[in-house]
Amino acid sequence: MTRSRFLALLTWGFLLLLIYTRVRLHQARRVEAASGEARAAFAPTLAFPTPTPWPGQPTPTPLPTREPLPQGTLVDYTAQPGDSFAALARRFHADLTELLRANPELPPDITTLPPGYPLRVPYYYFPTWGSPFKILPDALFVNGPASRDFDTAAFVAQYPGWLKAYQGYAMDTQYTGPLAVDMVARNYSISPRLLLALLEYRAAALSDPNSPGAYMLGFRGYQNRGLFLQLSRAAMLLNHGYYAWRLGHLDTLILSDGTEVRLDPWLNAATAALHYYFARTLPADAYHQAVSPQGFFRLYAALFGDPWQHPPAPHLPANLRQPELVFPMPVGHAWSYTGGPHPAWGDELLPWAAVDFAPAGVRGCEISRDWAVALADGVVTRSGRGIVVLDLDGDGDERTGWVIFYLHLVDTPPVGTRLRRRDPIGHPSCEGGHATGSHVHLARRYNGEWMDPEGPVPWVMEDWVVVKGERPYDGWLKLGDWYVRASPRGTNDTLIAAGRK
Repeated sequence: MTRSRFLALLTWGFLLLLIYTRVRLHQARRVEAASGEARAAFAPTLAFPTPTPWPGQPTPTPLPTREPLPQGTLVDYTAQPGDSFAALARRFHADLTELLRANPELPPDITTLPPGYPLRVPYYYFPTWGSPFKILPDALFVNGPASRDFDTAAFVAQYPGWLKAYQGYAMDTQYTGPLAVDMVARNYSISPRLLLALLEYRAAALSDPNSPGAYMLGFRGYQNRGLFLQLSRAAMLLNHGYYAWRLGHLDTLILSDGTEVRLDPWLNAATAALHYYFARTLPADAYHQAVSPQGFFRLYAALFGDPWQHPPAPHLPANLRQPELVFPMPVGHAWSYTGGPHPAWGDELLPWAAVDFAPAGVRGCEISRDWAVALADGVVTRSGRGIVVLDLDGDGDERTGWVIFYLHLVDTPPVGTRLRRRDPIGHPSCEGGHATGSHVHLARRYNGEWMDPEGPVPWVMEDWVVVKGERPYDGWLKLGDWYVRASPRGTNDTLIAAGRK
């Protein structure tokens, strides 16, 4: 063989190897990007026994067809848990007055609408509406009453997947895979069943014993490394979709290929949240698969049974009202309103269910001598790492009834302590998370659902109403015509004194 021919063969061999490598890399990337679609195809033939047997395949109700009608035509709508007139008007692009006029039997000041109640809504048709298929009831999205009897560790132990052997470290805790699921479920108040189904759908956490690496849900970057942080990022996206829908602020998704999808206004919040999550994390074709009856729903049903066959009771009742609350400072003490509505847990995204108050005269992160106090009677159901959860219904379970979530407190009472309104509950500090100065962070939940002050249930403390701003941490406290604007600087015009009630 001549030298020139040898060099030619060597060159062609190198080029073929390069082409082969790039093809394999491209295939690997496609597999990773479409992992949700792959899991959906795998779901009906799970290679292990399902702990909750279910008869045959789930058979969803045939999907309705949305027909063009004259604009403003009144059509039927069944109220879903947590619906409000204001959010429905936004979702259907209708005028609120028009919607109230169509349903005169309900009082206009009703907060949450009665679940299952037949309504008439003005119909403004969009030809680009997406699938009307409902994936999951709202009561199975939140970490609420339907999660009380679920044992994550016991459930995971039945399966051969990598999740049960996973070990990691976060929040000063050495955690196992099941514990990471429970930690994220508790922090973000999202059902552990939903998180487990998501881990199986995207990363075969229950069925494949082989580790998928540190970025199992596809969120790249060191700040997202490991199971706890991957799940936390997913939870933030899910919550944003859920509460944006709940408030009537989510109607359009832009898929990875630029396609615009307008969400069907008959969907529920949990389904909209899954649409939002899959649209943000999957290619367009895998998104369409995930939200179809053969996608995430089918896998969830394989693991836990058809969620619509015997759904749990609605977790939000009709006309929900907040109990009477006081400010978090002792009577006669004036604290600064330093943070308007902002995320209850996590960064930037909805729900903006928390507000901040800071004692006067405290420098930086020094522990305040002032006590933060209980906003209402209740029992301490969680305490530690700067966190206190005060359970107002007294059953000791933060997944049921009204709870007040406190963050950045030290010297907190032990779990099980019963407090009366205005009893000391801890000293404001920077403990338990990012803080630029000592303060107390407060948020409300009901049956596992964060209560955004923009929602139908106003947040009222001693007759002052929390008013949301356009950005997180902006906002006001309002008493009649008097407004106090939140400011992290803690100036004199942000001071609020307790003791009106």
